[in-house]
Amino acid sequence: MTPANLAENAIDTGAQHIRDSIRDAIVERRLAPGTKLSENDVGGLFNVSRTVVRAALQALSYEGLVTVEKNRGAFVAYPSVAEAQQIFATRRLIEPGLLREAARHLERRHIKELRALLAEEERLTSERGPSARRAEIKASGDVHLALAAITGNAILQRFMDELIARSSLVIALYGQSVASSCGHAEHHQIIDALENGDVEAACKLMLQHIDHIEADLDLRAKKSGDLKDVLRL
Repeated sequence: MTPANLAENAIDTGAQHIRDSIRDAIVERRLAPGTKLSENDVGGLFNVSRTVVRAALQALSYEGLVTVEKNRGAFVAYPSVAEAQQIFATRRLIEPGLLREAARHLERRHIKELRALLAEEERLTSERGPSARRAEIKASGDVHLALAAITGNAILQRFMDELIARSSLVIALYGQSVASSCGHAEHHQIIDALENGDVEAACKLMLQHIDHIEADLDLRAKKSGDLKDVLRL
C-alpha cells in the first residue's frame, strides 16, 4: 500500500470514529439540535486535523443529522415542525412493510434477541436521571433497528438507521421529558403479535405506536450540554 493510500485510510478511519461519536451523542440526546460543531473544537477533542473532522461532518450531513452552512460552519440539525411530521409520516409508510418482511424471516432466536432488548429497555425504564433516560431512548430505538435487521435487507437497515436517528433528533427538540418516547408496553405487544404469527395485528400496533410517539411532541427545545462533556473525552 502506498503512503498516499495509508494516509487516505487514516483519514477514513478517524472520520468514522468522529462520525460515530457525534452520531451517538445526537441519538442519545447529549447533543441538542442547533449545537455548533466547530472544526477546531472537534479536532482538538479528538486530536485530528480539520480535514478529518470535515469528512466526519460531511458524512453526518448526508444523514440529515448535521447541517453545514457557508461561512458559519456545522451545526447539529434543527428539524422544523414540517420535517418532524415528514419523518413520522415516513415511518408509518415503512415500518408496517418492514414488519411483514421481518415476519417472513422470523426465527426463534430472533424472538429471544428481541425479548432481551425488551428486558434491557424495561431495566432502564425503572432507573432515574438524565443518563438513564437517554439510555432508555436509545434502547427503544434499538428494538426498531433489530426488527429491521431480521429482514436481512442491508439497504432497509441503513435507511431505518438514519430514520431512527432523525426521530431521536426530533424527540430531542420537541419531545416531552416526562413521557417515554417509545412505549415499552407497546413494544411487548408488537413482539407478542409477531411471535403468535398475527402480522396484521403487529402492523396495526406499530402504526398506533408511531402515532403515540408523535403525539408526545410538544415543541419545546432542549438545552445542549458542553461539547467536551457530552462526547465524554
